[in-house]
Amino acid sequence: MSLPRGDGFIHLADYRPPAWRIPSAELQFELGPDATEVTARLALSPDPAQPGEALELDGEELELLAIALDGQPLPPERYDYDGRRLRVHGVAADCTLETRARIHPAANTRLEGLYRSGRLLLTQCEAEGFRRITFFADRPDVMPRWRIVLRADRAAYPVLLANGNPVSTRELGDGRHEATWENPHPTPAYLFAIAAGAMERVSSTLETMEGRRVELNIWAEPGDVARCAYALGAVERSLRWDERRFGRCYDLDVFNVVAAQDFTMGAMENKGLNIFNARYILADEATATDADFLAIESVVAHEYLHNWSGNRVTLRDWFQLSLKEGLTVFRDTEFSADLHSRALKRIEVVRLLRSRQFPEDAGALAHAVRPDRYREISNFYTMTIYEKGAEVIRVLHTLVGEAAFRAGMDRYFADNDGRAATLEDFLAAHAAASGRDLAQFARWYSQAGTPELHVTDAFDAATGDYTLTVTQNTPPTPGQPEKLPLLVPLRFALYDASGRAITAPPEADAVVHDGLAELTAPTHVLRWRGLGARPLPAFNQGFAAPVKLHFDYTVDQLARLARLERDPFNRWDLLQRLATDALLGAAHAEAATAALGDALADLLADASADPAFVAECLALPDFDTLAEALPEVDVDTLVARREELLDRLAEEQVEGLQARYDALADAARGGLGGEAMSARALRNACLAWLTRLDPEAKLAQAQFDAATTMTERLAALRCLLHFQAPGADAALQAFRDAHAQDPLVTDKWIGLVATRPDPEALDEVQALMATPWWKPANPNRVRALLGSFARSNPLGFHRRDGAGYRFVAGQVVALDAINPQVAARLLGGFESWRRWASPRRELAREALASLEGKLASPDGRDLLQRLLG
Repeated sequence: MSLPRGDGFIHLADYRPPAWRIPSAELQFELGPDATEVTARLALSPDPAQPGEALELDGEELELLAIALDGQPLPPERYDYDGRRLRVHGVAADCTLETRARIHPAANTRLEGLYRSGRLLLTQCEAEGFRRITFFADRPDVMPRWRIVLRADRAAYPVLLANGNPVSTRELGDGRHEATWENPHPTPAYLFAIAAGAMERVSSTLETMEGRRVELNIWAEPGDVARCAYALGAVERSLRWDERRFGRCYDLDVFNVVAAQDFTMGAMENKGLNIFNARYILADEATATDADFLAIESVVAHEYLHNWSGNRVTLRDWFQLSLKEGLTVFRDTEFSADLHSRALKRIEVVRLLRSRQFPEDAGALAHAVRPDRYREISNFYTMTIYEKGAEVIRVLHTLVGEAAFRAGMDRYFADNDGRAATLEDFLAAHAAASGRDLAQFARWYSQAGTPELHVTDAFDAATGDYTLTVTQNTPPTPGQPEKLPLLVPLRFALYDASGRAITAPPEADAVVHDGLAELTAPTHVLRWRGLGARPLPAFNQGFAAPVKLHFDYTVDQLARLARLERDPFNRWDLLQRLATDALLGAAHAEAATAALGDALADLLADASADPAFVAECLALPDFDTLAEALPEVDVDTLVARREELLDRLAEEQVEGLQARYDALADAARGGLGGEAMSARALRNACLAWLTRLDPEAKLAQAQFDAATTMTERLAALRCLLHFQAPGADAALQAFRDAHAQDPLVTDKWIGLVATRPDPEALDEVQALMATPWWKPANPNRVRALLGSFARSNPLGFHRRDGAGYRFVAGQVVALDAINPQVAARLLGGFESWRRWASPRRELAREALASLEGKLASPDGRDLLQRLLG
């Protein structure tokens, strides 16, 4: 790693290996909520290649109580500590450094390091939280083996968990006890974890394909453990899937997962002790929706799968972050696709890309999947690192095929097990396994921005020659005005007049095989000869590459393709294109609307179609996806057009909507099977459309009153609130009262209030902040209220008077003093402000400018500087 240059950035080019390595570390904790003492005994070894380098350790907000070198206390002149780094003078050889420091978990609202959550003591160390626990070389390429000793009052902290395997427990007297854990695998400090407190568990035991018996435990506070069974099953499914698909086995005797009500992130993959935001663990049908269950399974899989892609093979430095996160997102999406519907999972991923990652790539916060510099690493846990990073892995998978990709992963894990790896190590393994030169592919990691493919066609009726010309370009992004061509896999198909696929390969100046063209140059030409009539092309099937593809289809062509395509993802994508044309294509909006209506009518009438797929087709592109396609965004006009289209389509489809809603009633009743979930998805989609036509919202009220699952009840409440039905207030009160003691369900109704599509929603948000429901130190509550408002309420956030912008900016200042990471995330709502039409652009600029000099954290200052340019 490296220190910031004079420009305030840390640069990839400045990387140096650690001057001092730490082969082993023993930590002893005297745990208490107000004060915890941490004794660290570190074996230190200098790097022979860097002789004479000073011994420096990271340490922030630590009270140094004692320091000794090789058993001898150090006098003050032998060390100095400036509040950020501990420097020990006159050390040049292998030694043992022992420090004792005091920290204050209850006062730690940042939720980095060791902190209190309710009655629990928990840790969060990624990316740089461990330096808030004790003195250490807090960087991912320092990987000791760990021994952790936890001591605490037994009544307050009966369960003591840490990384690795349990070694021993003993009573200490005076009501205190001790637990010792050892992690035999070299592991960086960011994966360190402890959890202590009154917890209960659900457990199971299984045997890996290598014959190791593993105890699986999901821990939660008393009263919550009954809602952990689904998460436990998800752990088992994840473990078995990784064995089958990637040949990876779990490597410890115990795997512990802890649910935390206060947690900044979604979850954390600490070695052997995963700590989760409770929203991704606690679930039953009375309190969690179908979407919650699927998210729990996905996140549980993600964190478990990190055991190999992130833990056993970790990162050399934080510039390689997507090497673990993007790779593991790819793995967890494959897990979900293999267990459920591949098409529906692909639709979910592409929706997220288009609504969140594409705007990030086009805005002030754009950055490469592997950036070349950063000021604050916590600001790079982004859609680009995770979601685009996963799509880049998918590009590689598409290019080399499943067999070669698996061989490359096997080689990557074998070559780098126990090491801190780089992107170059990953690419070298796949190049060796596949025999391919991946130099051009590597540009996906270094260039920011979403590539655009422009396709034109020509047909010569006299000769039967049909030509496709494909050009690629990536627009300028901050710091990268010019881009080189990428290696882009483009799937394509041609259909003749009878709807049959044309299988003859084209003549091409690119590698083409099995309906896939490998684009490497700014322009490529594909030519078919001797065709009897002009064919109809289809592109980027399955979304083989994260690109924007432009081809000037007529409405009739889109409608025909939507009927021809048999892959559900492609059919959905074509309907999304029709919906976008209906909303944004002024010249042929009417024709697109009519074609979209016909297609939806056919889907609603097709009893053989998967109801969940039909529900996805009923969900038109959201505000963010549509806004990203416009050079300038007129918020009021865009929202109004979308609402008008939805109203019109609802009126046209009312009979079909009602028929499907009624027909699926029995299938939707209870259970977490795929058929029941799918039926509920479509019934709730139909309900939302039908409520548009019912000022009394009688159907929504009836579903709310009769609902037996949270999925049905919450969907009905959303309709009542968002369409301002007469029974909305009473329903909200009933829902709130029924779940007043459950913070996760409380977050649900608060999120509905925050996203009510009305400028006056701002008043309701502000009113909630004056009640006990507002808990600014709890990240889930902040996301439910402020995050939902800023990210998912265009009419509220984008109020014409600028009040929404000023409100969110003010909350950023307030939260910056509590939890800087949570505060910084709110600034992401402004990432596209330069494309907002006047007067909103100027109002947003004023709101951002008002924050200058008011943010104490580097997280907030970094994002603000990037937003203001």
